[in-house]
Amino acid sequence: MPIAATDFHHVRLTVRDIEKSRKFYDAVFGFEVAYELPPDADSETREKLWFLFGGVLYKFGGGLFGLRPVAQGDDRFDENTTGLDHLSFAVDSYADLESAASVLDDLGIAHEPIKDAGPIRLLEFRDPDNIALEITSPAP
Repeated sequence: MPIAATDFHHVRLTVRDIEKSRKFYDAVFGFEVAYELPPDADSETREKLWFLFGGVLYKFGGGLFGLRPVAQGDDRFDENTTGLDHLSFAVDSYADLESAASVLDDLGIAHEPIKDAGPIRLLEFRDPDNIALEITSPAP
C-alpha cells in the first residue's frame, strides 16, 4: 500500500549567500518568517534550532519554504542535472500573475514573458543562485 501523503510540508533550497538570497525572497514574496536563528542566539537556542543550518524557514499558504546556506561559493543551479527542475508558486488569478510581473519589473528582476500553457499561465524567472522559479495562475 502506498504512503498516504496529503500535501507538501516544506521545501528547502540550498543557497550560496544567505543574505543575498533572503533579500531576494523577502523582496519578491514577502513571506512571514517561521524560524530563523538570531545572530546573538545563546547556545540553548542554537541547539534548539540546529535544523536551520544558519538559514531561514518562511511560512505561507503552501507550507514552509526554506533557504539553507551550504552551497559552495562557485556552485550554480542547473535544472538539467539530477534533482530539482524548478519551483512554482501559485497565485489566484491572471491579474495576480500580471501584478507579479510588475513586481519583478519594479525590482529589476529579469523574467520571461507570461506564457500560455493551456489551462494555466506561467511567469518564469531565476533567483540569485540561478534556481528556476515560476509563478502560475489559472488561464484568464
